[in-house]
Amino acid sequence: MTTAAVLDVRPLTARSAILSMLLGAHPPSAAGSEIVSWGLSIGISEPATRVALSRMVAAGDLERSAGSYALAPRLVERQVRQDAALEQPQKDWDGRWIVAVTTAVGNDAATRATLRQHMLAARFGELREGVWMRPNNLDWQAPPGVEVMIAEVGGSPRAFADRLFDVDEWGARASQLLAALDSGVGLKDRLAIAAAVVRHLTLDPLLPSAVLPDGWPARPLRDAYRNFQAGLLAARG
Repeated sequence: MTTAAVLDVRPLTARSAILSMLLGAHPPSAAGSEIVSWGLSIGISEPATRVALSRMVAAGDLERSAGSYALAPRLVERQVRQDAALEQPQKDWDGRWIVAVTTAVGNDAATRATLRQHMLAARFGELREGVWMRPNNLDWQAPPGVEVMIAEVGGSPRAFADRLFDVDEWGARASQLLAALDSGVGLKDRLAIAAAVVRHLTLDPLLPSAVLPDGWPARPLRDAYRNFQAGLLAARG
């Protein structure tokens, strides 16, 4: 069983491998021949790559022009979110917490679901239904339908953070992925692991060091992914 399988990491299809390549490229485009050559280097046949490219163009994932392929605008937005997940835009923390209370109780289910996704993407934890909190260490703009307060909490900040976020679980998974990405497994396995790293980093609660355990693996995981991606892009020539 491969390292990726042990970690329950989804194997890369031709489509997902092409997306991984282009999402890590700036600008996110490449010649068809380059994509084929790169696919061969990780064990994806030329026919499989070309079929995947055709289907991705038809599905609106890619735009084709003069033999080159570029990410469609909606996937460029995904690249922006992915790039943001590799940063830690934190400010100094004074010990206070943001309390965000959703007031749009009567809105339809779709609106409430969208608001919930916004709060999760902003790295808030839900204390109770409609009440979201996090340390006040990120710049954040409240969307419509949310009232914001700044508060202090009693007791241990670390214990309170554990109530809001799965701190230990996130850290344990990050450590596993870090070890796997640094291992000597094959490139195709490492690509699958790298894709899992990006997904995991989008769930990083971005907590201040005062509420984190020692040896928190978020920064080493980001650095390891950047190094892997830099090597991957260099291999493209």
